[in-house]
Order: sequence, then structure tokens, then C-alpha cells
Amino acid sequence: MFKKLNILDEKDPHLRKTSKEVSFPLKEEYQKLIKQCIDHLTYSQIPKYEEKYELRPGMGIAFPQLGINERIIVIVHEVDEGVFDEYVVINPKIISNSEEIIAAEAGEGCLSVNREVEGHVPRYARVTIIGYDQNGNKIKIRAREELSIAFQHEIDHLDGIMFYDRINKKKRFYSEDEIRLI
Repeated sequence: MFKKLNILDEKDPHLRKTSKEVSFPLKEEYQKLIKQCIDHLTYSQIPKYEEKYELRPGMGIAFPQLGINERIIVIVHEVDEGVFDEYVVINPKIISNSEEIIAAEAGEGCLSVNREVEGHVPRYARVTIIGYDQNGNKIKIRAREELSIAFQHEIDHLDGIMFYDRINKKKRFYSEDEIRLI
């Protein structure tokens, strides 16, 4: 049975703390919570379930958003209509990035931010992430475009950084000449 996540609001102090590295084997409660995150994020991107369960669409979640300051992120990326790739990365680190900077044209949102925040968030167009899967196996992921943005956004949560911290207060929006908007 589907159980909605209890996602913390941006005012919660958990979201401003640096999260601790996770040790293996992974706690059973974390395994269950990861499965719940995958279900929540998947359903939030399918209109009939989004409406049925009153979900806000979301692509990723970091454990600090659930009140757990440990380095675990979950991303569910719709690659085709109704087809999703799932990423669970424990102790993720960005080991390389492109020089090219992009931004989501409509701006970024966050399941912990229940308000509109205007402005472009500069992000790397491509990143390579290393970390571990749920069983403690080393993994390496190359992400580009919107998936790259999602990984950077979720990893920021692990370091107590909110997406709006990265919006330039003097220049909230960029033109296509300055940054490639996707």
C-alpha cells in the first residue's frame, strides 16, 4: 500500500545541517524508506496518482528532507512517458563536471519549499557522480541536462544548501546568451 512521505519544510533545521557518511550494511529502516521514496517520486510524476494522493511532482529527495541527516539521495527520472530510471546513491560525490553551465528555464522547485521561488539556478550541464548502491557496491553515474541538475540539487541538500541559495540575488534571470536554458 502506498504511504505518502513526511517531507520537512524548508524552515526545519535538518535542512541546514551537513549530513554524515552512511556505513554499511544499510539499516533495514533505510531500505524501506528508500523504497517509499521511489514510490512517492514515481507516483508524483504520474498525473492520476499525483491527483489521487495529492502529491507535488518531484524528481528527487535527499534523506535530510525526511529528518535524517545521512548522505542518501533518491532520484526517479522519467525517461519516456511512464518509463522511469531509478537512482539510489549513498555517500554521493561529484568527481567531475562540464565547464558548460545550464539552468532550468522555469527555475527549480523543491518538495521542501512550498512557495514559488523566482530565478535561474546555475548548474553544470554534465556531472559524474560516484557513490554506493544499497548493497554497498561502488557505482559511477554520468548525468546530463535535467538529470545533472537533479543530482546537484539533491547532493546540495546533503551539505545543507537549498537551491535558492545558488540564485544570484543581483541577477535572478539569465538570457540564452549567458547560460543555456533547458
